[in-house]
Amino acid sequence: MHRVVDAMNVIGSRPDGWWRDRDGAIERLVGRLERWALRSGERVTVMLEREPRQALRAEGVEVAWARAGGADAADREILARLGEWLADEKVVVVTSDRDLARKARAAGAEIAPSRPFRAALDSL
Repeated sequence: MHRVVDAMNVIGSRPDGWWRDRDGAIERLVGRLERWALRSGERVTVMLEREPRQALRAEGVEVAWARAGGADAADREILARLGEWLADEKVVVVTSDRDLARKARAAGAEIAPSRPFRAALDSL
């Protein structure tokens, strides 16, 4: 299974002050996703809105970002890559964005809501 994580959707699902240090929040999410990938054995891709300012160490997680900026950039990138990912294996998109969820489901992906997934990550 391939889990594709809409990074800012998962980060924003819990108001823990992440907006004061967006880069730090992304780095913490990637660390939690590495632990998740190790325990679950799943392939994990985390999709960012833009290229990170500094390189992120991630051995068990693919860190990807939208090639084009603007509103919903990560959502558009997920949808653009979804066909390729689905050709290889089952895909679960982690998001609470209704439009992305609807379009990803229509393409054949499963959806996991951000808030419960974030809770599972935080419990590791």
